[in-house]
Amino acid sequence: PYSGSAYPNVSLSCPLPGIPKPIFASVDGQEKYETKITTLENGLRVASQNKFGQFCTVGILVNSGSRHEAKYPSGVSHFLEKLAFSSTAQYGSKDEILLTLEKHGGICDCQTSRDTTMYAVSAEVKGLDTVVSLLSDVVLQPRLTDDEIEMTRMAVRFELEDLNMRPDPEPLLTEMIHAAAYRGNTVGLPRFTPVENVEKIDKAMLHKYLQSYYIPERMVLAGVGVDHEQLMHCASKYLLGVKPVWGAGTPDKVDCSLAQYTGGIIKCEKDMSDVSLGPTPIPELTHIMIGLESCSFLEEDFIPFAVLNMMMGGGGSFSAGGPGKGMFTRLYLNVLNRHHWMYNATSYHHSYEDTGLLCIHASADPRQVREMVEILTREFIQMAATAGEMELERAKTQLKSMLMMNLESRPIIFEDVGRQVLATGKRKLPQELCDLINRVTAADIKRVTTKMLRSKPAVAALGDLSELPTYEHIQAALSSKDGRLPRIYRLFR
Repeated sequence: PYSGSAYPNVSLSCPLPGIPKPIFASVDGQEKYETKITTLENGLRVASQNKFGQFCTVGILVNSGSRHEAKYPSGVSHFLEKLAFSSTAQYGSKDEILLTLEKHGGICDCQTSRDTTMYAVSAEVKGLDTVVSLLSDVVLQPRLTDDEIEMTRMAVRFELEDLNMRPDPEPLLTEMIHAAAYRGNTVGLPRFTPVENVEKIDKAMLHKYLQSYYIPERMVLAGVGVDHEQLMHCASKYLLGVKPVWGAGTPDKVDCSLAQYTGGIIKCEKDMSDVSLGPTPIPELTHIMIGLESCSFLEEDFIPFAVLNMMMGGGGSFSAGGPGKGMFTRLYLNVLNRHHWMYNATSYHHSYEDTGLLCIHASADPRQVREMVEILTREFIQMAATAGEMELERAKTQLKSMLMMNLESRPIIFEDVGRQVLATGKRKLPQELCDLINRVTAADIKRVTTKMLRSKPAVAALGDLSELPTYEHIQAALSSKDGRLPRIYRLFR
């Protein structure tokens, strides 16, 4: 029997004589995965992020949204969002577009926020040329036929009705708090078309708006899972020297006004008793949102505010608990766990390129509104106290893990690359953001909160508001030491 005598006492940790040197797989440097950014001659920026896989997400982001509609009837960008991927110069109908994308296993979508409009396609990498050509057509050559505009009017009307009927009033409250915080300007302008404007918006007006805002300098072509050279090749082919369908007339001046935070209150008395009928109806609730001015996402304080928002956390009183679900956040520990009658308490942070808003949304039975408002004002005041080491570390870890887990998904990487490049011309990588989060201290939280508490509150209230304290009282509570509302003595309770 063979006893290994051919190599007597060879140590297994040395290479065997006469055998070729093994080649091991190694991790390449990160340079392959950095975001590459190039600006075309016409000012359009092209940004790409390579990612392993046969599918890519490619899209055009435009610096255009409801905040730019001061000189137009509100709702123009809402209409454009609904009209996206309809007939264009090359494609006779939405169905033709969908069939073209289907050949490459593709899907398309358009989303508008207050400051950005995003046209995106996910498809096989092999179809990149077709995808960029289609995006160029959709963004720069839409037909906007009378039928399509009429259909959009119907869709918008339906959406407005739906918004008022939903059991979840969060979108409506977000709209209201923005209107209260930035009365009549920029991010305070309505994101959804007001009913009275549905008939006013027509092709001529859309063209006038597009002429001013859909210009190459205000656009980014972003791709994830594509090679930068290929994307550049397609961009030069389909996005350079293209005459848009609205012609080259003299555009209106672009609205560059900075957001003016005003603070204030917007109330909507509404009978909520029939919001959700059924075998287990949600009881009638009154919803309150209180917000204060934070900062823009371009400022250094943006990261401490994001940590603070995580530390406040919150959610519904019926959400399933479990590890990592945020059951140790302040709005759970101090609010939902102590006051069983509160249905919801959630913290939100909205941030834009020139301002930001940190708000808490809470809902309870209409008879407890006064108490609920006081609980919120006391939580706001408490933010300025020194944060515990444990809760701060937990919030930072949670923020980092949320960031990293979200950035596993291709469409989210696409949106991150696109938005960052559109706003700043470069992209901070997740690792840099994690380093910044690690550096946040309790002193930072205290500093940003103290600054925030100097601003006037923005308040949105929805439902039965008979017990709602006055705006002046809410303001007084937020300027007091302990956040309590001024006492009112009533003879007849």
